[in-house]
Amino acid sequence: MAVQQVRGVIAPGKDQPVEVRTVLVPDPGPGEAVVKVQACGVCHTDLHYKQGGISDDYPFLLGHEAAGVVESVGEGVTDVAPGDFVVLNWRAVCGQCRACLRGRPWYCFDTHNAQQRMTLEDGTELSPALGIGAFAEKTLVASGQCTKVDPAVAPEVAGLLGCGVMAGIGAAINTGNVGRGDSVAVIGCGGVGDAAVMGSRLAGAAKIIAVDIDQRKLDTAVKLGATHTVNSRETDPVEAIRELTGGFGADVVIEAVGRPETYKQAFYARDLAGTVVLVGVPTPEMRLDLPLLDVFGRGGSLKSSWYGDCLPSRDFPMLVDLHLQGRLDLGAFVTETIALDEVEQAFDRMHQGDVLRSVVVF
Repeated sequence: MAVQQVRGVIAPGKDQPVEVRTVLVPDPGPGEAVVKVQACGVCHTDLHYKQGGISDDYPFLLGHEAAGVVESVGEGVTDVAPGDFVVLNWRAVCGQCRACLRGRPWYCFDTHNAQQRMTLEDGTELSPALGIGAFAEKTLVASGQCTKVDPAVAPEVAGLLGCGVMAGIGAAINTGNVGRGDSVAVIGCGGVGDAAVMGSRLAGAAKIIAVDIDQRKLDTAVKLGATHTVNSRETDPVEAIRELTGGFGADVVIEAVGRPETYKQAFYARDLAGTVVLVGVPTPEMRLDLPLLDVFGRGGSLKSSWYGDCLPSRDFPMLVDLHLQGRLDLGAFVTETIALDEVEQAFDRMHQGDVLRSVVVF
């Protein structure tokens, strides 16, 4: 079987600087596709991989928020063809598990990736981030990880739907069921939180309260649709959210940080029978302590949102269309475009809160 040599960004070991190395990409096997990557966002999840926060299956081929063009497909692939412009996703639904068969494919319990592994030149197998590995000129994925969208959209914008932006918009629309006239609070205004603000606006929320400790992030949230802001470094966010909602709390509170402290704030900042959505990713050692009587007495629902409960085949094309119609400004998330060998510096800027998204453009 033929292989192609491409350049890719590798995380060689825990907390080590990333390296640009030669990656060998095999021809696609049954159910697989090779995609020529055009753009890939630098997501916090890539930093988690680099730091060892997800697994110790080094070396990792980083990058997963990507868009590009299908170059070749393996045997039996009918959903995409060479030349298709696609957004990559890390939840290729199986169609066969109990969730899929019950008509809830966004909960698919058996999502899949490419069977073959990409390697370094010495044969070392690479672990692709979220089963994608798109900080590379080309990558091998399962064909179900490719979602066709309108090729009129810019790749650096489309790729962001592959992870963070979809997670945030979906947390509001799919998981939180934000509706017309609702009040929404979003705690944590990074890329995912800001996308939740944008999703709430799209859904017709009347009041969207952005909460963060960084004034720059709050200013950005206002540009994306927040009607009110709370700097939780200076103000108790629970009291502030209640004050802004007639003393009751918000109908939906979206926690986009992933910490017990901010989750408790979300829990107490919602109205009776309101909804809490956890879309921020916690670390394994975190624990939550809540009075069970409060969980019972306040009613409503406590939900987790995995990838915004999205169904890529349904949601990606719709959001791209809304963007092309000028109704969803996905371009607002792109702070800068960078080259492949600037990923390490992009992690530094992310760490300092200087960017919403850096996007590698090929």
